[in-house]
Amino acid sequence: VQLQASGGGLVQPGGSLRLSCLASGSIFSIVAMGWYRQAPGKRRELVTYITSGSSTYYADSVKGRFTISGDLAKNTVYLLMNSLKPEDTAVYYCNVGTVVSGTYYGRDYWGKGTLVTVSS
Repeated sequence: VQLQASGGGLVQPGGSLRLSCLASGSIFSIVAMGWYRQAPGKRRELVTYITSGSSTYYADSVKGRFTISGDLAKNTVYLLMNSLKPEDTAVYYCNVGTVVSGTYYGRDYWGKGTLVTVSS
């Protein structure tokens, strides 16, 4: 399984970016995809996920600023990030997983991620 995330870059505080992800390889009937991020010196954290039924979840730190969308039948997911803050600086990784009782369980497939830097 390959996960290719793209769209990162350098943006000023308050700016926006749109990340994209394509999953390929031995994947059948994706039921959920998510975005994680890992800031320097910190653990990887779940930012958001979306299910094939279009249910979504957002971490409190990004709620109201980030929007996940996608076409899981086409193995694609997007992340629109608005009102970016310096604390959003991280490598962002997309992921394929499942959701059980509202909890996302990501499969252990990780691409290289895409770096988002928010700085003036």
